[in-house]
Amino acid sequence: MRVQESYSVYPVRAIIVMGVSGCGKSTIGSQLAQRLGHAPFIDADALHPASNVEKMARGEPLADKDRWPWLSRVREEIGKAAQELLAGHDSSLCSARTIVGSRESSSSQRMYVVCGCSSLKRSYREFLSRSDPDTPLEQLTHDTVFVYVDVSKTELLRRLDKRSDHFFNPVLLDSQLETLEPPDTTREAAISVFGEGPTESVVEDVYHRVTSYIAKNSL
Repeated sequence: MRVQESYSVYPVRAIIVMGVSGCGKSTIGSQLAQRLGHAPFIDADALHPASNVEKMARGEPLADKDRWPWLSRVREEIGKAAQELLAGHDSSLCSARTIVGSRESSSSQRMYVVCGCSSLKRSYREFLSRSDPDTPLEQLTHDTVFVYVDVSKTELLRRLDKRSDHFFNPVLLDSQLETLEPPDTTREAAISVFGEGPTESVVEDVYHRVTSYIAKNSL
């Protein structure tokens, strides 16, 4: 939600670059992480269990029962990365959300974790945005913002046809597009970018827009 006069302070911002396969989320995410000061980058595709990888390689769409355990692991890895960033810092950085009126007071403390994860449904994004309910309040570490990479189907098909080093079967694209619920940027902590330009330009656009969003909004 947008907040005009105040915003929430967590020591770490998790940025999840999302979209269907072929949109460039891993490439954009990894380069964005470098642009943000060599932030840790998590590729959610690498966290799929073997059963999911085998299923997708056969051209079988994943069901929710396949995705939820994977999303749990993605959320866990983001939390771990945030905790590692905080290791050795003053313990006051690990406090729970605080509403403050001065943006400058937190900017010097801001750290980032970047993750490339499809996050196709709003329910998935809500899950990834929440901490585990068993996490003590004083151990909460981060807020989450999503970057939706919008690419036309024609371009997605062209990219997938050229890709030979990934387990995703291109026949699954239609299934992913049917599952996709693009984020409502007026109701979710998210921005949308057009992902068909040169990678360097897209990354630079994402960098400026996401850092501006974080500075202006409560996440």
